[in-house]
Amino acid sequence: MKLDGLKVLDLSAFLPGPHMTMMMADHGADVIMVEPANGVGEPVREIGETTPDGWSVWFRNVARGKRSLKLNLKDPAGVELLLKLAEQADVFVEAFRPGVVKRLGVGYEAVSARNPKIVYCSISAFGQEGRHAQKPAHDLVVQAMTGFMDLGRGLSDNEPAPPGIAFADASSSLMALSGILMALYRRTQTGEGDYIDMSMYDAAIAWTPNILGPTFGKNEAPRPRQMRSFGGAAMNSIYRTSDDGFVVIGGSEVKFAENLLAALGRVDLLPYAKIPPGDGQEPLKAYFRETFATEPLAHWEAFLQPVDCCWAAVRDLKAAFDDPFTAERGMVFTDTDGNRHVGPPIRFAKEPPEPNPKLASYGEHSEAIAREAGLSAAEAAALKARGVI
Repeated sequence: MKLDGLKVLDLSAFLPGPHMTMMMADHGADVIMVEPANGVGEPVREIGETTPDGWSVWFRNVARGKRSLKLNLKDPAGVELLLKLAEQADVFVEAFRPGVVKRLGVGYEAVSARNPKIVYCSISAFGQEGRHAQKPAHDLVVQAMTGFMDLGRGLSDNEPAPPGIAFADASSSLMALSGILMALYRRTQTGEGDYIDMSMYDAAIAWTPNILGPTFGKNEAPRPRQMRSFGGAAMNSIYRTSDDGFVVIGGSEVKFAENLLAALGRVDLLPYAKIPPGDGQEPLKAYFRETFATEPLAHWEAFLQPVDCCWAAVRDLKAAFDDPFTAERGMVFTDTDGNRHVGPPIRFAKEPPEPNPKLASYGEHSEAIAREAGLSAAEAAALKARGVI
């Protein structure tokens, strides 16, 4: 696999870092979860619903194929063990509040002094520097500050809407993976590692080009209800059916508008689809609202099936994962115990991913990993007896 032979030390928790390192594990990396010696470890071991065998669904889908090292970094012996492991590692990931790893003695300076080739990635809400660096935050707070949540006014009763997914978490995970792979590639040329300051705020706000028109073009805050991406375009909006289902028309190219309106027998309304999004398209939006409200969702699914336009019925997450297409794409798979997993999204024609559904119990590999760092069996056992590992 693409990342065979790569060793990753992951001190992060919750979603961004663990999801990113799981993708690395799916492609062959040896990922060690460094879990705090607090009796709990990775918090998502105990968050949310569980599968029948008792594992948290969240943990199952960020931790598969990894090894677990329970480690007390408040003990100098724990710090030294981590530094010894870093000497052998390629990637080091942490997601503490800025300054914490330095106080613990495992910041970039300390780690790179032992291994100049290491790629060290810090994931935080607002980055390592700047006026908000020490502000505590998870995804919801970051989405509020980036302006993303305000865009929900286009989809509700003019009130900010909570996000459908943890986008700040997700985008920082993807950006962190990209940065790490860039640094690893550069290392093949220079022999040196690097430090990555990955901010959830930066990662999220970088994905705004399609909605920045009013902000950069007119120095105005967006008015979501007038924007193409949030229902301002008749051909890019959500419509209720007679049985309270919903149809999304999601492609505003004129060719799609012409195809749909021809099927409905109302090509005379096509000029409204050719003007900029906003109130000018209201006659076409009103027609769609009235029309889709006349029949149930099943009728419109059958009607739209042969029409060459962008459309979909709004469905829940269960329906999405039950769709055979999701399995065809490898985005859901079932292990030998009957548990379902989210599949790896990065697919290569050569060396495809091989997700390992095995989950490590808390601290399961601690002694073995300590031995890999050069400790004797007696030394590893002594650290375990002291609660360091």
